[in-house]
Amino acid sequence: MGTLIPQSAVRNLLKNYYELTKPKIWYLLVFTAFGSALTASFLFNIPVQASTWLLLIVGVAAGSAAADTLTSYNDRDIDAIMERTKQRPIPSGRISPRNALAFGLILTAISLVCSWFINIWVFALMIFGLFDNIIVYSKWLKRSSQTNIILGGFSGGAPAMIGYVAVTTQNLEIGLVMAGLVFLWIPTHIWSLALHVKKDYLKAKVPMLPVVATERSSVRIIAGTTLLMVLFSIFPFFFNQFGLIYLITASVFGAIMIFLSVRLLARPSEEASWLVFKFSSPYLMALFIAFIVDAYFH
Repeated sequence: MGTLIPQSAVRNLLKNYYELTKPKIWYLLVFTAFGSALTASFLFNIPVQASTWLLLIVGVAAGSAAADTLTSYNDRDIDAIMERTKQRPIPSGRISPRNALAFGLILTAISLVCSWFINIWVFALMIFGLFDNIIVYSKWLKRSSQTNIILGGFSGGAPAMIGYVAVTTQNLEIGLVMAGLVFLWIPTHIWSLALHVKKDYLKAKVPMLPVVATERSSVRIIAGTTLLMVLFSIFPFFFNQFGLIYLITASVFGAIMIFLSVRLLARPSEEASWLVFKFSSPYLMALFIAFIVDAYFH
């Protein structure tokens, strides 16, 4: 008779693979896909079949988790150096690089199959997002250029666009603006974190903005990208598709983002940069909730 594997060992194994996918990242990306799809459905009164919802959620979750898993595989040497990441499943030895690679490829396959059964636009955008994140950002630019976050940021906007075209291809400018908002959100989100853990990136020789620029220049750029993001977030109001619910939400949450970035600009500190980073995710979630609610009452 075979030896039974203890339930605790199974739970730990599942926990390790779950952690490998960086769920805090893909949760938010899945929400942007869900939010843009629901917004499109409400705006144009297009019913979405349950099968499409299932394929969309599973596909984007698998695709985002695949990207996070494969970038973890690419970055395993860097992660082993940085204090913030050295306890992740691969550098800590809980999952072997070979198994992580296989898991990431399986997730990639699942995401592409799900995307294919929705429509060709979703399939193409899924391929683009995976390529941009895994190859352009992680493999090509992360170790060589400070533009890594900018050129690699297109993948962050892909789920929002995927959600939109899963429902409709009319008025594509709305989907593009929702995806563009995520794209503009990424520099503020990542650079504020990088400023908070600058010593880690310096030790790993990763050319993030705070490593290649002075602290003063870094906080100015973060404040500038935050202002650009907030101004851009007002833009959907002028489409005549969104009303006061969205405008008020974008204005209030945008004002808080600007306040936090100005505070960081005036008195740079790890605490101030951490606050910008921590509030940026609720900010983006609030905007997508506002998109949904406003579209519902449109």
